[in-house]
Amino acid sequence: METVLPGANAPYSTFLYVLIPLLPFLGFLLNGLLNRKLSATVAGLIGSATVLGSFLISLLLFFNFEYQYTVQLFDWISVGSLQIPFQYQIDQLSLIMLLLVTGVGFLIHVYSIGYMHHDENVGKFFSFLNLFIFSMLLLVMGANFVILFIGWEGVGLCSYLLIGFWNKNTAYNNAAKKAFIINRIGDLGFLLGIFLIYLTFDSVQYAEVFQKASTMQVGTGVVTAITLLLFVGAMGKSAQLPLYTWLPDAMAGPTPVSALIHAATMVTAGIYMVLRANVLFTLAPDTLEVVAIVGAATALFAATIGLAQNDIKKVLAYSTVSQLGYMFLALGVMGYSTSLFHVLTHAFFKALMFLGAGSVIHAMSNEQDLRRMGGLRKALPITFFTFLIGCLAISGIPPFSGFFSKDEILSHAFEHSKVLWAMGLLTAFMTAFYMFRLLFLAFFGEFRGTPEQKHHLHESPASMTFPLIVLAILAAVGGFMGAPMFTGGRHFLAEYLAPVFTYSQRLLPAAFNAEPDHNTELMLMGLSVAAGVLGIVLAYVFYVARAQRPAEDEAQRSGPESLVYHKYYIDELYDAVFTRPIMALSNGLYKFVENGIINPVVGVFGRAVNGGGTLLRYVQTGAVETYLILMVIGIVLILGLNFGRF
Repeated sequence: METVLPGANAPYSTFLYVLIPLLPFLGFLLNGLLNRKLSATVAGLIGSATVLGSFLISLLLFFNFEYQYTVQLFDWISVGSLQIPFQYQIDQLSLIMLLLVTGVGFLIHVYSIGYMHHDENVGKFFSFLNLFIFSMLLLVMGANFVILFIGWEGVGLCSYLLIGFWNKNTAYNNAAKKAFIINRIGDLGFLLGIFLIYLTFDSVQYAEVFQKASTMQVGTGVVTAITLLLFVGAMGKSAQLPLYTWLPDAMAGPTPVSALIHAATMVTAGIYMVLRANVLFTLAPDTLEVVAIVGAATALFAATIGLAQNDIKKVLAYSTVSQLGYMFLALGVMGYSTSLFHVLTHAFFKALMFLGAGSVIHAMSNEQDLRRMGGLRKALPITFFTFLIGCLAISGIPPFSGFFSKDEILSHAFEHSKVLWAMGLLTAFMTAFYMFRLLFLAFFGEFRGTPEQKHHLHESPASMTFPLIVLAILAAVGGFMGAPMFTGGRHFLAEYLAPVFTYSQRLLPAAFNAEPDHNTELMLMGLSVAAGVLGIVLAYVFYVARAQRPAEDEAQRSGPESLVYHKYYIDELYDAVFTRPIMALSNGLYKFVENGIINPVVGVFGRAVNGGGTLLRYVQTGAVETYLILMVIGIVLILGLNFGRF
């Protein structure tokens, strides 16, 4: 495949590229403006059809792609030396992300038609979903950091709107605000990083920045500062320690939102940004070390919390945080294509499991507590079978997709650091345990819900099961895009993405050629599978063979168990260290500065103006004689002042 620096001519009409984000935006406008006039089905069809259109165009570009190029729409910002055109960049990375966002997005839109059918604001829901797709497409198509940042902020806004979609519930509104505020912390770092990029390279265009960066020395201080700031942004958006607490609370939103935004697409924006700026991170090995450590720590930390959660969506939420940590671990050890490989496989099996959880919640009359479920595999056979495939994939069991991507990550980690590899392996064991704990508690044993819930148990409609089946197929076979032993020694995804990492490979060629020998690779693969199998077996022993059930909330727990159950009290710690002091400071400023100083000073000026107006009012009598006398007095004063000078 030919590699051409961005700037080459686009092979299709500009309008075709504009349509990719424009179609979802039109869906946003139609569903938003006609919310009350459209039926639920029509709103769902409009929302789904616009995303399908974007997917088909992306598919056309993917299959006819020959070289990298940019598409200029118009000159956007021109201030002195600052020139920022509004451009799209079409290359291997953007095309893969386009297919992921629109493909998985379309399936989740279809699922939402059944899931949200009875909601009174279904048009508004699809409007927000379409706006999210539009923002995410801008994020991945932009040819410079400013357009990336616009999309970045757009998906953050949509996340806020969709988490708090059921805004009559105060807890849901608080979760939406929490997500918005924590993301602002990360976004500040990202914005400062963009400013520093412009000051350093005199441009924010990818092509210019990366070309100039490729001539710099590895370990340059300013590039380390830039990448650390960019990583702060990624930590917020992709829920890494310590900015992860918003993601579990984001499960307050409708389940399709959790699948689309908080599993498959938006939370991977941080990984996309690091991949896009890979040459900058390659120049900053210290930053890469930080990325790897934070990723491994997040993966392990979130996995331990997932062991004790009883809300079906909270288990999946902490699993998502953990898997995002895996992706950052891969980035930190320079497994760039491996990280994107796991982004893809994770999108398949995690979207599948969130939608499967939604099917369970739908059947259980909105019940999410695993302690109230059990034996659902008989009433929900399609949901059970597809969910099982998702669990096998995330547990790294061959030949399902998660096995290939997770094995690659652990292999790269082993070459870089045995400690990071051990953390990753332990995480793999715990992941298999808590995912099958969820599966066994929900689908096996006796039903533990109410008689009314049991009476209404039913499989979901076709609009919900069709996406489950498609995602289950992708979760089962998706790993073969990166399975050399099954494809004649070729890693199709790595080969396809290679041109994106050209500059990085020139800077550190050894890092791209470091692979363990065949025996070591087999050993690592065996240990990875053994960890997953051990986790599954232990979950079976505890929750099927012994039929153990999680304790109720008020039950007494041992110290370590209580610590994990209460998520290490991190929310309480943040509340004590940050929220309460800031609220106290705000209240103090309001009481002593706002009310004690500013308001009285402003009040003095206000009263003075008011008093002057009151005095002047006496001369406004409405009598012509009074105005004539005042005019004469004024003329006399003017003449007197003028003649007085002489």
